[in-house]
Amino acid sequence: MALSQTQQIKQLIQDAKHILITFRKNGSGDAVGSALALLLFLEKFGKTVDVVSDGFILKQQFTFLKRCESISPQFAHLQKFIITLDVQESGVEELSYDLKNEKLRIFVTPKQGFLTRQHVRTAQTDFKYDLIFVIDSPDLDSLGSLFQKHGELFYKVPLVNIDHDPGNERFGQINYVNFTTSSTSEILFDMMQQVGDEYLDKDIATAVLTGMITQTHSFKADLVKPHSLKIASALMSMGADREQIVKHLYQTRTIPTLKLWGYALTHLQHVSEKGFVWSTITRDDFVRCGAHESDLQDVIHELISNSPEAKVTLLLHEHISNGNGQQTIHGLLHTDNTFNAHELVQRYDPEGTKQDVSFKIHGKNLKEAEDEVKGTILKQI
Repeated sequence: MALSQTQQIKQLIQDAKHILITFRKNGSGDAVGSALALLLFLEKFGKTVDVVSDGFILKQQFTFLKRCESISPQFAHLQKFIITLDVQESGVEELSYDLKNEKLRIFVTPKQGFLTRQHVRTAQTDFKYDLIFVIDSPDLDSLGSLFQKHGELFYKVPLVNIDHDPGNERFGQINYVNFTTSSTSEILFDMMQQVGDEYLDKDIATAVLTGMITQTHSFKADLVKPHSLKIASALMSMGADREQIVKHLYQTRTIPTLKLWGYALTHLQHVSEKGFVWSTITRDDFVRCGAHESDLQDVIHELISNSPEAKVTLLLHEHISNGNGQQTIHGLLHTDNTFNAHELVQRYDPEGTKQDVSFKIHGKNLKEAEDEVKGTILKQI
């Protein structure tokens, strides 16, 4: 009899020694909560586990989660390079090396005779990871440089894909995807229950509930189902600290962040009959309030998108100029289930999911970018 998906996943976990967990670049709280919950879960199996996400920066609001500091922004090393030198006839008198001009030189002095290139063989070890979990990511390209620079890893190592997005491309050997749920955290919790219910504890439950609360905006999103609330109840029964979660996610806003929200509201505009809302943030706004670009996701989710009329929400902001002096405008776009955010700004090569994307526009000032993107979106909605 064929094994079920969860049975296959359990077998892969049991056979693995070193496991990689990764998620899309600029991953959401759902991705962070899910990844940390899975990390804690897999370590209960006695496995060595790394969590890596391209360019990851830990937001202050997630610092209360256990093992949050373990998420890395890049790979350390994936393979070892082996140099084999046949010294059967010559022996070795001395071995040394130096590093000069980014080049490693190895010096071998034979006891007798001489050594030539015919005595040298090179090889690479297998990848250090023997199992990969990709969490809350629509495709491999969304992993950014992790996939772009190390694509062979993701094709050679067994991969489990866990997601709730209908746009997921089902790129794994096992695709644990369910788009009827409101968050990836819910799907992960279901999988962990079936694979090893005895390993679940309050820290895992807190991480899962954090992912659910951030993804559903504290259970206010349209996709929340009775099953979601049932899972949340089960997590709290396991010891998930809801008060701690709410405190860190919603009650620890800094003064600079609140000032940034104020500027976003001041610049807020809308086309009510289209359900289109947009705002802009200048470099001077950032300077005056002392906030950071990472605070902008909160602006969209906590203020603008809470307007019941908003179906499509756009936030554009000036970015610090790159080395060649070219102006760069960053955009964040959020849509409800009526529209596909990725398709609305496809011409700008967006990154993200069906409802939330980010993109860049080069060589235009903020007003020019605003007029262009606004026109592009209004033509489609």
